[in-house]
Order: sequence, then structure tokens, then C-alpha cells
Amino acid sequence: MSKFPADVPLRRVVKALESLGFRVIREGNHVSMERVLDDGRKTPLTMPNHRTIKSSTLHTILTQVGVSREDFLSALDRS
Repeated sequence: MSKFPADVPLRRVVKALESLGFRVIREGNHVSMERVLDDGRKTPLTMPNHRTIKSSTLHTILTQVGVSREDFLSALDRS
């Protein structure tokens, strides 16, 4: 199993999440994103608008929105 990177640039995180179906709704002190599922349900996501996102913060975000570690790391590699 791949290890989470220590600090990931915010832009790479956003691109990876966009490839997983999320879209940016707004940016300010935080970045708000949302994913609309096939049945119409929405999955909101909010993360700090910092230059880099720490691995612990990223792990918490992925757990809350139900994205597996492997899916995210694969999307991150493609971004």
C-alpha cells in the first residue's frame, strides 16, 4: 500500500478530486467542493485553502467523503 505524501500542493489535490467527480463551488479561506451522485445525492467537501495540504488533513477529508486511499492516490498520480 502506498504511503500518503507528507504535504500535497493544494492544486494537485483539487485536480485529483475533480477527476473523481468533485467540482469547485467556491474558494475563500476554504475550498468548497461538491460531488453529485447518479441518484441525485450530493457529497460536500470543505478543505483549508493552504498552499499544501498535510497528510492527516487529507486522510480525514477522504474518510468523510468516502473516497478510498487507493482511488485518491491513483487520481493524484494522474494529476
